[in-house]
Amino acid sequence: MTTKAIEQRRTMLNKVPEVTVYFWVIKVLCTTVGESFADYVNETLGFGLGNTTLVFSLALVLVLVVQFRLKQYVPSVYWLAVVLISVVGTLLTDNLTDGIGIPLWVSSAVFAVALAAVFSVWYVREQTLSIHSIVTTPREAFYWLTVLVTFALGTAVGDWTLELTGWSAGASVLLPLALIAGVFAAWKLGAGPVLCFWLAYILTRPLGANIGDFLASSRDEGGAGLGTLGTSILFLSTILVVVVHLSVTHKDRTERAAIRSRELDAVGHHEF
Repeated sequence: MTTKAIEQRRTMLNKVPEVTVYFWVIKVLCTTVGESFADYVNETLGFGLGNTTLVFSLALVLVLVVQFRLKQYVPSVYWLAVVLISVVGTLLTDNLTDGIGIPLWVSSAVFAVALAAVFSVWYVREQTLSIHSIVTTPREAFYWLTVLVTFALGTAVGDWTLELTGWSAGASVLLPLALIAGVFAAWKLGAGPVLCFWLAYILTRPLGANIGDFLASSRDEGGAGLGTLGTSILFLSTILVVVVHLSVTHKDRTERAAIRSRELDAVGHHEF
């Protein structure tokens, strides 16, 4: 098999979607669901923190087993895994903070060190941190472990920021939004795309969580008054619609993006 054929096969078997607007929209929606749905099951339904963590952790393991057995990216399975991992990541921080009483700044530091450790081992082993190279089982394992830690870290840092500032739910959306805009500007100015991607990925966690808090909070607290159930239903429904759209159109397939890139190269144009 020629080198070109091997590279094409690797692209076709990439297990994650192309990073498009759809990717970031669903990512933020999943993040919001992680915050609101975990709170609804834990507090409103009265499952308790421990039982809620156990149920969602088992569900995540089952979905990841299916995800790992697949040979290519399947939107429904991939994004279900992200929804569940967003809930579990939120619960990890909640267990440390509410269950054990560990301060948020300690949780933030622990998860930051954990993320640095995962990145270090991943890079030493694979020589890349790019999500466009998730074509082997070890890389996929590193990828999902990184996603889990980023959700936990984003939750801890986001809650810690609110604790320090005392901002309302609406105002708290502005800080992560401004930081993401800064990362986007840095990427446009030539900063490393892999670094910018993971920074944005971490920052979308507090952004989505703060959006969820704003929508779920009562109007007396400056929120939209949808409640945790209403917010969860709204965002889960939106995720379903977008995922169905992507499943039909294949707009976020990496092989489709690769073909598009080659077409642009042929006529002397390049996409960022």
